[in-house]
Amino acid sequence: MLFKDLNLIEPILRSLNTEGYTTPTPIQEKAIPVALSGRDLLGCAQTGTGKTAAFAIPILQHLHEAKQAGGKQYNSIKALILTPTRELAIQIDESIAAYGRHLDLKHLVVFGGVSQHPQTTALRNGTDILVATPGRLLDLMQQGFINLAFIQIFVLDEADRMLDMGFIHDVKKVIAKLPTKRQTFFFSATMPNEIASLADSILDRPVRVEVTPVSSTAQTIQQSMYYVDKDDKKKLLVHLLEDEAIERALVFARTKHGSDKIVKDLHKFGIGAEAIHGNKSQNARQRALANFKSGATRVLVATDIAARGIDVDNLTHVINYELPNVPETYVHRIGRTGRAGASGIAFSFCDQEEREFLRDIQKLIGNAIPVVDNHPHAMEISNMDIRRMPPQRTQDQQSRRSYGSSERAPQRSGFSERSGQRSFSSERAPQRNASSKIVLRKAN
Repeated sequence: MLFKDLNLIEPILRSLNTEGYTTPTPIQEKAIPVALSGRDLLGCAQTGTGKTAAFAIPILQHLHEAKQAGGKQYNSIKALILTPTRELAIQIDESIAAYGRHLDLKHLVVFGGVSQHPQTTALRNGTDILVATPGRLLDLMQQGFINLAFIQIFVLDEADRMLDMGFIHDVKKVIAKLPTKRQTFFFSATMPNEIASLADSILDRPVRVEVTPVSSTAQTIQQSMYYVDKDDKKKLLVHLLEDEAIERALVFARTKHGSDKIVKDLHKFGIGAEAIHGNKSQNARQRALANFKSGATRVLVATDIAARGIDVDNLTHVINYELPNVPETYVHRIGRTGRAGASGIAFSFCDQEEREFLRDIQKLIGNAIPVVDNHPHAMEISNMDIRRMPPQRTQDQQSRRSYGSSERAPQRSGFSERSGQRSFSSERAPQRNASSKIVLRKAN
């Protein structure tokens, strides 16, 4: 099945084509028709399965068609997407911008840990779609900046993580302010009792869709982990690219600005590189990709969203300049190499702040990634649990990641959206003892 078979409007299909998307993921194929039909949706899927598009695309299509028909409350917030962390909120907002680039709809993201002034200014100008984290949303509601009375579509994303992070009571306060007549999309990777009860209370005869996320890496991909100080990543990348055996390398960065900076740094050392991300025009992205495929450009630096449509034959090297905060994304990234039985190599850089992301990645794939420490920018690392081999997962465990109510889900971002401070959950706080230190030191 292709996206064009899902009864999507032409402007959205054009945006998907611009992003390089032609074939929907399993969750998109199952959920989009249900959402477009007006039914409530209960989705059992994790981040990394493509679920953002599964709810974002129907929202955009519904609101566009309602606007074309002269729908009421045009200046009000008509769709609310509630998500547990600011990183996910930003990613969802960026996806909405990409899929709705040819539609006359406004969207806005609000989250804690930053000044609310730019957010309240944008709210005064009006928005059709609001993406929010629970704490900041409630704060702005209490101050009178947000009115949920005219919400037509409500999305609760990663409900089980809301429970694990202690936001479930805030979520219930938000739901109490929503109109009874609405369409609701409810997504959760697992269904502990409290989450199942919440779903039952807010969904009206929902259609349930379920998919199993990707959790394994190809055996043909040789993976390596490099512990390196954040400020030395540039030097390590240049060092690795001195190896002429790396004919072409796809380098992943977390942000658009970071991608551009990596390209500038490589140019200083005479290494041909181009960046591909959402701020680049379609012509610029196509040109950069064509140069990379032909070998005219040796290094292509990409963000995850921009790289989704990249398919390069015989790509031998993928380099994670920054580890993703979503472990499934790691699997998708390195899967760009080693395709169709071919061999591939994946290098990953890990600095002190990214060690939590590495734990989550190794837990997902069920293996410890071999560490390379004989490089000129290595950091000495003591006996930390980050280097221990995670327990081997059974076949049943490989099929899904489950966090019960008594076991806290990994907080990938390590970010408390209310306080703006990084924090460890009780399960994962490093313990200091005589043989373990939580500080990484540069080797002498």
